[in-house]
Amino acid sequence: MSPELIEKEVKRRRTFAIIAHPDAGKTTLTEKLLLYGGAIQLAGAVKARKQGKSATSDWMAMEKERGISITSAALQFEYKDSILNLLDTPGHEDFSEDTYRTLMAADTAVMVLDAGKGVEPQTVKLFRVCRDRGIPIITFINKMDRPTKDLYVLLDEIEKVLGIKAVPDVWPLGTGFDFKGVYDLRDKQLYLFDRTPGGKQKSAFRVSGPDDKELDAQFDADILSSFREQIDLVENGIGPVDLNAFLVGRETPVYFGSAVNNFGIEMFLNKFLALAPAPDHIPLRDGNLLDPVNSQFSAFVFKVQANMNKAHRDRIAFLRICSGVFERGLTINHNRLEKQVKLSSSFAFFGQDRNTVDLAYPGDIIGLVNPGTFKIGDILSIGSPPLLRPLPSFAPELFATISCRDTLQLKSFKKGLDQLAEEGILHLFTSRTIGGGVPIIGAMGKLQFEVFQRRLKDEYSADTNLHILPYNVSRWIAKEDVVKVPSNANLVEDMFGNVSLLFDTEWDMNYFAKNNEDITLLNSPPIVY
Repeated sequence: MSPELIEKEVKRRRTFAIIAHPDAGKTTLTEKLLLYGGAIQLAGAVKARKQGKSATSDWMAMEKERGISITSAALQFEYKDSILNLLDTPGHEDFSEDTYRTLMAADTAVMVLDAGKGVEPQTVKLFRVCRDRGIPIITFINKMDRPTKDLYVLLDEIEKVLGIKAVPDVWPLGTGFDFKGVYDLRDKQLYLFDRTPGGKQKSAFRVSGPDDKELDAQFDADILSSFREQIDLVENGIGPVDLNAFLVGRETPVYFGSAVNNFGIEMFLNKFLALAPAPDHIPLRDGNLLDPVNSQFSAFVFKVQANMNKAHRDRIAFLRICSGVFERGLTINHNRLEKQVKLSSSFAFFGQDRNTVDLAYPGDIIGLVNPGTFKIGDILSIGSPPLLRPLPSFAPELFATISCRDTLQLKSFKKGLDQLAEEGILHLFTSRTIGGGVPIIGAMGKLQFEVFQRRLKDEYSADTNLHILPYNVSRWIAKEDVVKVPSNANLVEDMFGNVSLLFDTEWDMNYFAKNNEDITLLNSPPIVY
């Protein structure tokens, strides 16, 4: 395939993730973007849970029941002449490790804030991951149709808490019940909204600007007066969005709207396409950039998912394509296995639905049927693998032993343990000293344990007992340090051969480090996966 054609396809693509604190409206915004892109015909908004519906990207039973995203989904849709690859990430903090890895596959992040709550704790964590990865961030302040914080306070909070300049690209006319539209600070047009129920109806119409005399007959004088003063202050005091500053992470363009009411969504999507970078240069570990057009095929596995559809009962490895062209049947080099592998069963996913993929380009996300060949962090390439940045991994903070209640279910139980642990949302350990040989699972939050048990039951018909262990801190150590570890230490080994020490408290860890200075405690595993 010619470089010109590859370049054309790369320029069309936008690969992005949506990040937010739980309940900020991330899933609703996802649905509305898909709605405007024509990917779905009916918004399955969060409020529809009461009617038995669920968001397209939330396909697991617990997600549908709780109305939360606890696993990442990759959704591709076309809008105008662009192809968007949307990575819908878990909002719940207990599943943040899955989110962090998924962000490594994104070129842009959309940060959703609740207008009434501002910057929340999970938002801060996810923002830092994006900043460390060098991912440009666009901010969407949601729920403008409800009571909000002072808008200047919101902007100031973004700057003070996150350390990035917040630059409005639009400005709202009114807030709460009085939220009537947004003013485009770039094209000097005011877009007013009608309250239309659901669907893909146009909900905006334009007037010439904030000084249009028609507005005086339609809106309260105090609202208009305040709006006009704010516009003057924003235009003269903050200034326009600087594209270069956005791309290098010094500032975030800010948009306002209400996802549930379709207010400002179409405008936001159009603005996003104009701002978000195409996947035309991929940062490498050594600080250089990978040229996706003129380099041979390369991709990395950022997610493994078991049992996406009970009709298939297979495992899927999700790939982010970095360079070159993927063609079904391609034979590639597998960096970890150090052998060649043929990529024959390739799919694009939309919730539970799958379609065979014959061709894919840099920026695209595809799924491969995984018979155990692929693990998180694997690099697949033609020729030598590029020096892609390693995926993040974090030391668990909660631990428990897990056992099968019924010996007749033991085979399914062991299969479920191995396959679900491959997904990377939990760490699976074995120990000679803790739990009497019973498997140990490590997590970042208690909800992970609940989900793990539920999935073992639903997907593998294995009922389990869980016993919480007293450890709250863990650190990896190098294999050569194992012989130095005192016999009374709590030593465990994960499924990749990494060894960890477990401690009751941080004080215990510091005491151990002080008395065992020849053992290095590591925040990340020696074997990166």
